[in-house]
Amino acid sequence: MPKHSRLISSLSLLAFALASHAFAATPVVDPRIEQVLTQLGKAQSIQAVAISPDGAQLAWVIERDGKPAIELADADGRHARRVSAAARLGACAESGIAWAPDSRHLAFVSNCSVDLTSTKAMQNAIYLADTRGNGAPTRLAELQGYVRSLRWTGDGRSLGFLYVAGATRHASAVAAAKPAAGEIGVSGLEVQRVASLDVAGGAPRVLTPAGMYAYEFDWSPDGTRIAYTAAPPPGDNNWWIAKLYVQDARQDAAARVLVDASSAASGSLRGLQIALPRWSPDATRIAFIGGLMSDQGATGGDIYAVPAHGGALVNLTPGIRVTPAWLRWSGAHSMLVSQVSNGQSQLADYTVTADRAQQQRVRFNVPASIGDGSASMAMSLSADLKRIAFLQSSYAAATEVHAGTLDRTPPPAVTSFNAALKPAWGKAESVEWNNEGFRVQGWLLYPANYDARKRYPMIVVVHGGPSSAVIPRWPGVGYGGAPLSALGYFVFMPNPRGSFGQGEKYVQANRKDFGYGDLRDILAGVDAVEKKLPVDDQRLGLTGWSYGGFMSMFAPTQTQRFRAVVAGAGIANWQSYYGQNLIDQWMPPFFGATVYDDPAVYAKSSAINFIKQVKTPMLIVVGDRDAECPAPQSFEMWHALRAQGVPTSLVVYPNEGHHFVDPVHQRDVLQRALAWFQKYLPASE
Repeated sequence: MPKHSRLISSLSLLAFALASHAFAATPVVDPRIEQVLTQLGKAQSIQAVAISPDGAQLAWVIERDGKPAIELADADGRHARRVSAAARLGACAESGIAWAPDSRHLAFVSNCSVDLTSTKAMQNAIYLADTRGNGAPTRLAELQGYVRSLRWTGDGRSLGFLYVAGATRHASAVAAAKPAAGEIGVSGLEVQRVASLDVAGGAPRVLTPAGMYAYEFDWSPDGTRIAYTAAPPPGDNNWWIAKLYVQDARQDAAARVLVDASSAASGSLRGLQIALPRWSPDATRIAFIGGLMSDQGATGGDIYAVPAHGGALVNLTPGIRVTPAWLRWSGAHSMLVSQVSNGQSQLADYTVTADRAQQQRVRFNVPASIGDGSASMAMSLSADLKRIAFLQSSYAAATEVHAGTLDRTPPPAVTSFNAALKPAWGKAESVEWNNEGFRVQGWLLYPANYDARKRYPMIVVVHGGPSSAVIPRWPGVGYGGAPLSALGYFVFMPNPRGSFGQGEKYVQANRKDFGYGDLRDILAGVDAVEKKLPVDDQRLGLTGWSYGGFMSMFAPTQTQRFRAVVAGAGIANWQSYYGQNLIDQWMPPFFGATVYDDPAVYAKSSAINFIKQVKTPMLIVVGDRDAECPAPQSFEMWHALRAQGVPTSLVVYPNEGHHFVDPVHQRDVLQRALAWFQKYLPASE
């Protein structure tokens, strides 16, 4: 590199470093912004809960002193106490709770007391606590790498888990990507595999092949086999082409492909995604969720089943008008299913025959987000399925542990960690409207201290995905719409076509049509809100993250209704994006082809191709190590806006991936967005 190039590079790095230290000094335009941020930071983070098989005890993971910690309690939440492998409480991070079948022992993952040579790789250990004894937890294994998803065999003799040997980062596409170095796609690959550990002693055994990246797994009822989803590495990219495998639970066992969604034999699943494999109680079938999914972990689709020894794949829920996200067999011919329905969370009973799963009753329906922290909308259940535990939050109440009898009504909160918190934003209301043959739903937050005699601005918040849904939840300090309500805005959060909650046909309705039909749904929703409430159409704003960031960039090229935009981790040019992002496998299911086979379908949804039509001031924010929506996409949009003379600002956050983890950055990005809207869409007339 020539000397002048080195100088320019050094100056650029220096400028970037100085910028990274300036985030905390962002000017506060409205003192209420800091008040809202402070209140959001008061909520205690509860990350997971598990009920013991006998239904008598609860374990949960809660943040203490900035680290995840484990607490035990009776089934009603009383007599909570800390469980830790640390000699000094708070000295290490502990999570990954899994009850043994005996309901006495609790396995968990800790980074305490690990003495391994590498300082670059993550270091973890698996511990076993006797919840009825007074002794310290026993260390079962020390592992150099990433460990998660502990699952016991039915006999309680072995623990299975997902393991990335030598991992330097969390196994997730939303985590910050490793800095690009070496031979791309070859050097430094980190492969997640299914491993097991005999509790009585012995070294961990890796079960799945070295050349396959495993995403999820389940033990057969007798513990002799595993079912899992896997694809060749790199794992962040290839989840969208994962297949369903079965093999004996031993090293070097041959794996058999049960479901290959790329095959014509997969029928309605062809080209779609597979998640959450679960053995039937008699071990004859494996059920899973299959559908068009845009993010690993954001599970939704139809329920499928396949014989465990191979055979015809069956879609058990064709034409269903809800989106199943999680399931558990409750008998040889029955399931409990968590599902999204019209922007709300449901738990339902299904009867299962050879070719159909039929909903029999809805156990409960709540306008809130629910889940036990192990998977999307997962429920923790006692062995007899009579008691249940999960975490719940909504716009009205922050996260608490809910537990009790599994019945026709949702169980109550048994903790009060956040009970004193009251929302600073206005009330939440479900809104429905018709557009182009669809019945569309969304959520509306009223301005704080709403006065029907006044007119208010409104911010439209488009969710990520697009295969996802807005379901009420208490906001954290990270990016979201509720703080805008606290500052005096209506906040409209639609679930347009492409969203979960109204069946797979609705989810697939925006394939090859990004930014068109879904935008028409959103604008029709804006019209519906304006007909019933005092919204000032001259003060409309737009924001979103990920797919919502794309929509925030694209919508101003199609309409002039929005007067200010904040685009988080967006996509400006689908054609260049295809070659920049590290998860290109998600795109052909949505666009119908690769960019090399059909560049036109990518071009028609690219904001950059319509940039001359943009007049709207736009704040753009992104992490510099975002693997899902790389920073060059934000740079491309920013450059184009500047060239058109459109007011714009680009803020790049160092060492952040698709999901920001640094609390300083989380606060800063929200603070900047609030200030941007206050500048261009003042809440007072």
